[in-house]
Amino acid sequence: MLPFEEKLASIPRLSLAAYPTPLDPLPRLSAELGRPVYIKRDDSLGPALGGNKTRKLEYLLADAQRRRQQKVVTFGGLQSNHARLTAAAANQLGMQAHLLYFEKRPRQLTGNLALNQLLGARMHFIPFGGGGGMTLEASVRLARLVAWLLVGRHYFIPVGGHNWLGCLGYVRAALEIDDQARALGLENAHLVLAAGSGGTLAGLWAGLTLRRSSIQLLGIDVGKLWKAFPLSVASLSTEICRRLAQPQVFSPRQVPLIEATYVGARYGAPSPAGQAALQRLARAEGILLDPIYTAKAFAGLLGEMAQGRLGQNDPVIFLHTGGLPALFASTHP
Repeated sequence: MLPFEEKLASIPRLSLAAYPTPLDPLPRLSAELGRPVYIKRDDSLGPALGGNKTRKLEYLLADAQRRRQQKVVTFGGLQSNHARLTAAAANQLGMQAHLLYFEKRPRQLTGNLALNQLLGARMHFIPFGGGGGMTLEASVRLARLVAWLLVGRHYFIPVGGHNWLGCLGYVRAALEIDDQARALGLENAHLVLAAGSGGTLAGLWAGLTLRRSSIQLLGIDVGKLWKAFPLSVASLSTEICRRLAQPQVFSPRQVPLIEATYVGARYGAPSPAGQAALQRLARAEGILLDPIYTAKAFAGLLGEMAQGRLGQNDPVIFLHTGGLPALFASTHP
């Protein structure tokens, strides 16, 4: 065990899921594409239809318990999987979940919103109007202030669990994926994932770098949400390594991220390429993606592969981060 792995193992974490999640081959799609393609099934993690943010909540809610907090607050888009998982995990721990949405309350609650209501989460809709162009860090500061005004004393979790503590969940995932890839003999594999708030990308980047893995990482921006997004990801990866006592400086220019290209019209709305990718994987392998996050990322995988930017014969791994409830959100045509 490397020194950073020993440090990681010493940080308190709840157990909200069973590990490792499968790393499965996609034989029919591999045959279509002429190269080995695999899928990492983090969509199977955790409560209430699951998703990747379970890995982050294991650290964050352990910290909330240590601080003896009774209320937990987070925020996100209307179809935030992170918000739904926070509500479900909070119920398991006897905490009260408050979810902030800086948009109008929809006439009908569908998808993740309907599940939040079923879970008994307190949903707060605060329409700010046009806006936009904020950094992720500025939006977190604003949400933190609103949370104190609305809820009072609580444990605050940034959008997507985007802080060094939550992202340790994806440092652990990086080690898990690297171990699985080695066991399968996958050298120089490309690992492709959706990047919404960027925390999963930052944790994987830190973990794979510290492990000196041969896996090559690529995040696909699904939202055009944040000003200076690469700076945010690089800063977070740098902080993660510092907290693990393994100083490493990451530059915004080095961030393995494709911005804007596969977003479509905007965050929260399906894209034509994403819908086509969703259908292709469903019909080839019987695996469902969601239109807001994973379908756009899978469209990025297919698009980058077609452009020859993922090598020629290297294996490709798609990280399925979950999001099934958004398939049933009628607010997204």
